[in-house]
Amino acid sequence: MLDEADLVCPAAEVDRAIEQVAEAITAEFRDRYPLVLCVMIGSLFFCARLLPLLRFPLHLDYVHASRYGDEIDGRHVHWKVEPGDAVRARHVLVVDDILDAGDTLATIKAKVLERGAASCKVAVLTDKIKPDRKPITPDFLGMRIPDRFVFGCGLDAYGLWRNLPAIYALKQ
Repeated sequence: MLDEADLVCPAAEVDRAIEQVAEAITAEFRDRYPLVLCVMIGSLFFCARLLPLLRFPLHLDYVHASRYGDEIDGRHVHWKVEPGDAVRARHVLVVDDILDAGDTLATIKAKVLERGAASCKVAVLTDKIKPDRKPITPDFLGMRIPDRFVFGCGLDAYGLWRNLPAIYALKQ
């Protein structure tokens, strides 16, 4: 799969994007002591690279919601771990790997606010360029990528290759 894939974003570009997101998040949250929610499993790569660059105190937790599983076409949102009571009255930052159609992130943000968060911002490593309007806009964005099935940097294809430092696309 990797040998036949197209390189979409080299590792150095991913690194720069994460650094820029960290700077913007720090400017927004440095005095707020936020709760950071890592969206499992895809954003684990992005979150692990982002957290050391955030030079302020925070709490870390996670949610687990997905539309894909090990497949490449999305269905409805499946919750494995919903936001807990820790979000109540907190400034929350949701960290995810990709904004694709936007349904999963919109559902997560709605659930965080429903549970009583003081505010909820969203940071994504990638935003897939789509012709249709999405139900959510990221507050912090690493990079925009083409509307192709991508993998690497936490993104997977058939459950594989999340561990790559660059972003690739399946052959069309």
